[in-house]
Amino acid sequence: MTAPATAPTGRRGPGAGGRDPLVGAPWWAWAIPAGFLGWFFVWPMVDVAWTGLSAPRDAGSSLLDALTTPTVVSAAWFTTWQAVVTTMLTVALGLPAAWAASRTGVVGSRAFLAATTVPFVLPTVIVGAAFAELLGPDGPLGVDLRGTATAVIAAHVFYNLAVVIRIIGSRWAGIPPDTLEAARTLGAGRWVVFRRVLLPALRPSIVAASSLVFLLSFTSFGTVLILGELRVRTLEVEIWRQVSQRLDLGAAAVIALVQLVAVATLLAWYGRAGRTPTPRPGRPAGTGVGARRVALAILAATAVVLAVPLVGLVATSFAGSAGPTLEWYRRLVVDPAPGLDLVSAVGRSLGYGAIATALAVVVGGAAVVAVTRGGPAGRRFDTAVMLPLGTSAVTIGLGFLLALDQPIDLRGSWLMVPIAHALVAIPFVVRSTAPTMVSIAADTRAAAVTLGADRTTVLRRVDWPIARRSLLVGAGFAFALSLGEFGATTFVGRPADPTLPILVFRLLGRPGSGGSAAAAAVVLMVVTALAVLAVDRFRTGREAL
Repeated sequence: MTAPATAPTGRRGPGAGGRDPLVGAPWWAWAIPAGFLGWFFVWPMVDVAWTGLSAPRDAGSSLLDALTTPTVVSAAWFTTWQAVVTTMLTVALGLPAAWAASRTGVVGSRAFLAATTVPFVLPTVIVGAAFAELLGPDGPLGVDLRGTATAVIAAHVFYNLAVVIRIIGSRWAGIPPDTLEAARTLGAGRWVVFRRVLLPALRPSIVAASSLVFLLSFTSFGTVLILGELRVRTLEVEIWRQVSQRLDLGAAAVIALVQLVAVATLLAWYGRAGRTPTPRPGRPAGTGVGARRVALAILAATAVVLAVPLVGLVATSFAGSAGPTLEWYRRLVVDPAPGLDLVSAVGRSLGYGAIATALAVVVGGAAVVAVTRGGPAGRRFDTAVMLPLGTSAVTIGLGFLLALDQPIDLRGSWLMVPIAHALVAIPFVVRSTAPTMVSIAADTRAAAVTLGADRTTVLRRVDWPIARRSLLVGAGFAFALSLGEFGATTFVGRPADPTLPILVFRLLGRPGSGGSAAAAAVVLMVVTALAVLAVDRFRTGREAL
């Protein structure tokens, strides 16, 4: 569509020598996210790095000496090897389930794929609480595995299984069955077909899934803190221990510096490994009666494995000496101990979630405009906006403590909590909304310019009505993330005002409070599930909002 030389309102159109409203982003689209990220992310991370580099010298030792202390070496070693073992086990268990769900046409496979996502969207503190009940002394195994690497790895496999099933399963579903059938027609046996045809086709998705599982296990905090009981510690947990128990911010910054370098390396690797070709849907293969039975058995076994910890958590919350009871819930609501009020914790989490969501929508929405309308600079800005997503929440919390005493001292303010939550949620808002903004047809926007609309009017009257549903999806994700955020909150939250995840963690550490901890975790699970269902409603609904 070609615009006239002058717009009806007197504004210049794209071809009249004026600035094209279709090109470039307004100043506020750059200033809002740049200011927020600069103050609450870049500056704290710089302070962490500076403190980590300078603290050992103040103590009279070199940085290398600080990095090679037994504490750091032990934490780094455990962090690495448990992530390797978790990745291997998760891929080994996820491959059969990915095949069963994507290549056999079994009835219910789509529902299974949806169900496998549930553990992944749950807050890590719920997973830790569920496995603390399952693997504790009163669990069905009759063996107390808390404080062991076995408990940590089992929880990580449970949490990350959906990643393997989703990524590899989607690729597996896109492999044309004719390719495999052609190899069999030429006389190749099942093993040869798997090794020479199927495995090369799946290799990119296997590498991508493995890289992501390794990254998530490497940066795990809440699950390790709860199940490891400080007897086994990752780098994340060691940072928390140095701050909360030893009050040594310098040592914590040194470990955080190691963490930052390691995570940056992992993200660079994942950026390369994660570029898998988008598969085209293929028709289900292996639909014989035998294959269906095997697939159904695999799906059923996987569903049981995923359901047992969560069902056990719910059962514990209602378990009493004389049968089912609401006593554990009553203790948290009617007569709670100081600092253990469930109603206050829920209200506080909802309030923080609302504020964090508003911040994430404002900052993330502005960033979307800069990313999608800013040309090459916008694409580079997109990378900067994504950085908090790849940064440890524990490191972000430590950075807040180190840096946010100027120009305004926020370290004792309750605002630190929703700001930290928003920082983690902004990338999800951008990722949810940017594809919709990019998909808006240029002709639609050009038509508005033809009628005299400037850049701001185009954003308000054209882009916003189309993109607002996606923005609501991002807001839902931000709210759900805030409800379950644990790592940064342990640093910046005020002890007298615990959020719901912090309340669960406190109850798990109190003797005789296992039922109350399970009850609080179930409440958190229900609230999170409602938020996720709301996200799905916005994503799939047809009504205009």
